[in-house]
Amino acid sequence: MNSKAGDAIAADQLAVSIQPGEDTELTTVVTGAGARIAPLAEADALIWTGSNPADFPAVLPERISWVQLPLAGIENWISRGVIDARRVWTSAAGAYADTVAEHALMLLLAGVRALPGCVRAQSWQSAAPLSKIGTLRGATVTVLGAGGIGRAMIPMLDAVGARVLAVNRRGLPVPGATRTVPVEDLDQVWPVTDHVVVAAPATPATRHLIGAAELTALKPTSWLVNVARGDLVDTDALVVALRAGTLAGAALDVTAPEPLPDGHPLWQEPRAVITPHIANPTTMLRRALAERVAENVSRRAAGRELLGRVDLSSGY
Repeated sequence: MNSKAGDAIAADQLAVSIQPGEDTELTTVVTGAGARIAPLAEADALIWTGSNPADFPAVLPERISWVQLPLAGIENWISRGVIDARRVWTSAAGAYADTVAEHALMLLLAGVRALPGCVRAQSWQSAAPLSKIGTLRGATVTVLGAGGIGRAMIPMLDAVGARVLAVNRRGLPVPGATRTVPVEDLDQVWPVTDHVVVAAPATPATRHLIGAAELTALKPTSWLVNVARGDLVDTDALVVALRAGTLAGAALDVTAPEPLPDGHPLWQEPRAVITPHIANPTTMLRRALAERVAENVSRRAAGRELLGRVDLSSGY
């Protein structure tokens, strides 16, 4: 298979199956892009709407040359061996970037502006002290993972006067970032980092990307935001750092374990803000997925590179 999606199939000849069940919105965008809906056995492409890899067909028809998945994070699909190298697979990576980036900015601002203390206060006097209230203006925010979410955050952070230091796999320049660093040089960013947002994909190489050493290297005024996957942060090390006060706080939309069990130390930690994996709410997910499907159907028909193409060698 070359770098593109494969040989072009005219839009009116492209047969697309939507599984595991009918989906009116996706049917509309597929036919709107000029393709036709077909049974799985007669399709050239499969739009899969299920989130559990265990439900995916064990065998696909030979003529299926492209599979679109509904998720941005597909580590479970890769680890289970669902994704093969015989056909093109695309994830929803980047499709939900704006929504998740907005949530990440909200979490970061909440921490920096000492909102958690105010929310928990029971009287005017017990609200957060003025000394705990900071600003993003002039701050350097390190964004770990400069993919769709990270790139979407850059103009948002720029709008509130923050500088962005981007970290990606190879250190390739990221538009809008004041500096880009390869992940192998991660230890160089901590002396100049005020706050950090974790938005990298989950792979074996990124597990515990933020551990005890990284948490210790951050400033006691730093906030850590994680909107990627819980395993990218060492939860035990984070609990220790929060208890010791070596970190101002952590705002997490994802945790390890997830769901975070009742009674977990993070629930009792006043420096922790936890949202239950809602940065990409279901009410917005369907619209964003439909937009991605429409774009990729059009690209597939034209033989152009598909968005969110899975690279098995990279793990995402």
